[in-house]
Amino acid sequence: MFRKENANEESNFWISYADLMAGLLFVFILLIGAIVSKSIILKSDLHKKEARLASISKNLEQKEKRLEEVRDTLAKSQALLGEKDSYLSQNKALLALKDSQLTEDERKLKMKDEYIAKNERILKLKMDEIEKLNKMLIDSKNREAQLSNKIVIVQTVLNENKDDLKKTKEELEKEKKTLKDYEGKVLVLSNQLTDAKDAVKIKDEKLLAVLNAMDEKKTKYDELLSKLQAQKAKIKSLTGIKLKVVAALKEALGNKIDIDKKTGSLKLASNILFEVGQATLKDEAKVELKKAFEQYIGTLVTNKEIRPHLDKIIIEGHTDSDGSYIYNLNLSQKRALAVMEYLLTLDFTKKHNIRPLMTASGRAYLDAIKVNGVEDKEASRRIEIKFRLKNEDAMHEIEKVLDAKE
Repeated sequence: MFRKENANEESNFWISYADLMAGLLFVFILLIGAIVSKSIILKSDLHKKEARLASISKNLEQKEKRLEEVRDTLAKSQALLGEKDSYLSQNKALLALKDSQLTEDERKLKMKDEYIAKNERILKLKMDEIEKLNKMLIDSKNREAQLSNKIVIVQTVLNENKDDLKKTKEELEKEKKTLKDYEGKVLVLSNQLTDAKDAVKIKDEKLLAVLNAMDEKKTKYDELLSKLQAQKAKIKSLTGIKLKVVAALKEALGNKIDIDKKTGSLKLASNILFEVGQATLKDEAKVELKKAFEQYIGTLVTNKEIRPHLDKIIIEGHTDSDGSYIYNLNLSQKRALAVMEYLLTLDFTKKHNIRPLMTASGRAYLDAIKVNGVEDKEASRRIEIKFRLKNEDAMHEIEKVLDAKE
């Protein structure tokens, strides 16, 4: 009996022990499964984070590359602006110097005109004096002739009346003395007339020299004016290149593409290219964008007279005034960059080496289109493709200076 109970207790012990070990084994298996599951989940998350980190690194590298390109573009623009400012300063200094020279020549010419007028008045006075002296000489000769006639008459009377001879001789002596006095005065007047003629001759020579100098100055002034007009015409022709390019675009494109009549820029509506608030090009819009770009830019880069003057091809993004300025600026920049990135993939762009000319910028709503003072929001949301010519800003400033001088 006792042995049977011990056997039962021992049997129960091993059963309990087996149950305990089975439970521990089950717990151990659950723990191992949990650890393996957690490991798999963590490994999956780690792979996702690594992929995300790689994507972020790639985007960061792209942004750094774009930032470097923007910096290079900004440095080139600043250098070009410095060159244009230097060129404009030199032209302004040259124009100011030429204006001062012209003013000085005009002042000298005016002084010479006054000097000539003064000499003409003096010459007129001398001529009047000479006229008076000639008149006095003629009067003296007439009186001399009259005295000679009187002498003849006196001699006749003397022959007829000897009694009056003495009286007549006295009168004759007086008349001769008077005649000698007149002859002396006539000689003095003749000497004065000779001196006056010599003075007039000297004045004539000086006047001739002055006139020759004036002619020489006038010739130099005309040459300087001619050179200035030639330079002005040359600058005017340079500033007229933009109008020629716009005219060439209108003639080549006709009614195929609508371009701005003044600036010659190509305008594309944003709602055709992008979804609302998005900066990813629609697939269906790429065909029309490619066609418009190749026709528009092809007219510029294939024209031998236009290509040498081409400086930049600018892709500009524009928005309406809805929303903040920073939001619209960011959106317009992204859209302009998206258009530029697509255009750079075209075979046409690579064939004509257009990439160095292209640049993109966002303008937000700074250049919104207004009709009667009210913003046209639909028209304001657009992408503009425009061109800029070499030295275009400097040429406009020089043209303003020339127009101000006229």
